[in-house]
Amino acid sequence: MSDQLEVGSVVEGKVTGIKPFGAFVAINEEKQGLVHISQVAHGFVKEINEHLSVGDEVKVKVMSIDSETGKISLSIRETVPAPERPEAKPRFDKPKKVEAKVSQEKNQGFNTLEEKLKSWLKQSNEIQADLNKRTKK
Repeated sequence: MSDQLEVGSVVEGKVTGIKPFGAFVAINEEKQGLVHISQVAHGFVKEINEHLSVGDEVKVKVMSIDSETGKISLSIRETVPAPERPEAKPRFDKPKKVEAKVSQEKNQGFNTLEEKLKSWLKQSNEIQADLNKRTKK
């Protein structure tokens, strides 16, 4: 195996340690990198131990190499094809067409404020007149 790793290359490695945030993978005798939990599999990974164990042989893609610190970022997800997604369903049904029937009858539909005010005043006067009749008896 070449000692020179390049970003984008796919290599074999062995899982040497697992932490809640990812897995450490030995690429060769001298170098190891980190597979972040988001790069373990397609989809959401809640528990990394359900996907990987120490000693597993894995294929990883080199995502980045920090020249100052020597840290190597790896991805298992990038080495496997993404699962086919079922055709997305629309979140909402299309609105149904509703036909509004406009009635010419007086108390149907929207009344103007003036018409409503007249109606309320008439009701109020009738109630007041009824109360006046009751109190005079």
